[in-house]
Amino acid sequence: MGIKTAILGATGAVGQEFLKLLEERDFPCESLKVLASARSAGKTVTFRGQTTTIEEARPEAFDGVELVLSSAGGSVSKALVPEAVKRGCVVVDNTSAFRMDAGVPLVVPEVNRHAIREHQGIIANPNCSTIIMVVPLKPLHSRWGVKRVIASTYQAVSGAGQKGISELEQQVADLAAGREPKVALFPKQIAYNAIPRIPQRGGLCDGGYLEEEVKMIRETKKIFGDDSIQVTATCVRVPIIRCHSESINVELAEPFRVEEIREALAAAEGVTVQDDVANDVYPVPLEVSNQDDVFVGRIRVDNTNPQALNLWICGDQIRKGAALNAVQIAEDLVKMGMLAVKA
Repeated sequence: MGIKTAILGATGAVGQEFLKLLEERDFPCESLKVLASARSAGKTVTFRGQTTTIEEARPEAFDGVELVLSSAGGSVSKALVPEAVKRGCVVVDNTSAFRMDAGVPLVVPEVNRHAIREHQGIIANPNCSTIIMVVPLKPLHSRWGVKRVIASTYQAVSGAGQKGISELEQQVADLAAGREPKVALFPKQIAYNAIPRIPQRGGLCDGGYLEEEVKMIRETKKIFGDDSIQVTATCVRVPIIRCHSESINVELAEPFRVEEIREALAAAEGVTVQDDVANDVYPVPLEVSNQDDVFVGRIRVDNTNPQALNLWICGDQIRKGAALNAVQIAEDLVKMGMLAVKA
């Protein structure tokens, strides 16, 4: 027995990771519905050795379901998540549809697990870049107080979905064969390049900031419940398949010693420290891909400001930056008694 569970957006990269993680972590599913668009209905997926047929995502598909893990795009979430809640579901939503709604908790369990209890049917998963940043910021904010963050991201093409991966791979193949690479999804060639525009179309906000950058700014404040934290960001797409990296400059309110910073990070939930640059020990995307933790290295005092430090962090944005964070929230709902596992 267990919890009647559904995955909304089961055919996408995050939906596939949901399936993998629910199985790996032995989440107590009594039953599992896999929901996607009409064009995917009738296809099958395998879960715990059993073949399950994909159903079309419609309001009535949530009848009898208790937990929904959702990652089907903002417009789909806006249409279907309220329908699921009406039918008694708790929804952990991985899109931007509800993140900044006042009545919806925005949760990273390692940072603000307590906010789960405030939900009214919907719990929002933050943006992947925000999640990867706030996990190592949590122990610093708790002990010294974070005043200001300057973030520069190096984001993998998988953040744009399977089409992003395919475009990079095709461009690399075309260039190796002497062919002119085709540019379609991204605004410029992504192979052997870096593009300071996320999302790749639209998303321009006030002051010249892009939507991804504004998400990091606003979501960080909401997660910590602290509007005094100043955040500025530049988000860049790089030709990496999987795993985001970020260069973070953090100004703290209280004096610190770098050895204390290392100790605090090493003791923090969800953080792995790799910080011995002399021996080439530091996080890199290839080695951090498919890992649960956020990895931190290059820890050093800012030479222009003794109250600030620089960090290099890497995290798997499909795993911790999306699917794993949502599954951890679901696990906490069970531990808190907010989802009952039937005997």
